[in-house]
Amino acid sequence: MSVNNKVIITCAVTGSIHTPTMSPHLPITASEIADNAIGAAEAGAAIIHLHARDPETGAPDQSLEAYQPILGVIKQASNAVLNLTTGGAMTMTVEERAKPAITFKPEVASLNMGTMNFGLFPMLSRFKEFKHDWEPKYLEGSRSGFFRNTFADIEYILTECANNNTRFEVECYDIGHLYTLAHMADRELIKPPFFVQSVFGILGGIGNHAEDVMMMKRTADRLFGDQYRWSVLGAGRHQMRIASIAASMGGNVRVGLEDSLWAGKGKLAENNAVQVRMVRQILEGQGLEIATPDEAREILHLKGGDQVGF
Repeated sequence: MSVNNKVIITCAVTGSIHTPTMSPHLPITASEIADNAIGAAEAGAAIIHLHARDPETGAPDQSLEAYQPILGVIKQASNAVLNLTTGGAMTMTVEERAKPAITFKPEVASLNMGTMNFGLFPMLSRFKEFKHDWEPKYLEGSRSGFFRNTFADIEYILTECANNNTRFEVECYDIGHLYTLAHMADRELIKPPFFVQSVFGILGGIGNHAEDVMMMKRTADRLFGDQYRWSVLGAGRHQMRIASIAASMGGNVRVGLEDSLWAGKGKLAENNAVQVRMVRQILEGQGLEIATPDEAREILHLKGGDQVGF
């Protein structure tokens, strides 16, 4: 099978959506995040998408000090491509969010393509008590707040990372985000091949119906032709269903506890590797082959793990 036909599995190991109360298995400390990342890579994830957290409270943390111990441990133990978020959390400025990617010069960084409502507040009704005071305030804040990704913010991240040869996991939560990517490409602020991550099922973004998946794919095909690689993630309980639909359409997939805490109905995933193995079984059941980290580097035209700043 041609390398370009192999499927890239990305694993997003902790994120900033879920809070510690929601699962005892959510990685919080640097060692927990690193261990989960290494386990996911061993299970078949070529790319590891990273956020950091405060080790005491589990709150999102974009400080360089939070990332340093995570990056070093993973790099020593794994050949996986490391992808640093520039999304951070809704409560942060774009400068705070982008600082780790600008400083550590990863092979890949995430890049959100539009300001949007990002509703986490429905999760409040699932819990009577929270472990930390920040959790309910953080979730409730998404009712009146928004996830800021203005044109200026996107330009800032692209410009600041331009000399690092970092490529981007371009996160598109709706159709308009694809057109924003096309705009940035027309201005040559971002160059192909684009790694487009279509996100389904976040309240405020596109839904999780099969028609939504197909519409995002059709639009990206029309805008970018053969100049992009398509990947998908489904939020929450729709994670594996969305992955299966996209895989049948030639897509790559993303799983991980950032996107879903589950490993089946009513069953919390004990670690990220569980979800990687689950999606790998779906992919291989369709006769598809899984890309290694080096094959992902070739497919996405990445600079290589020896060119990063950590």
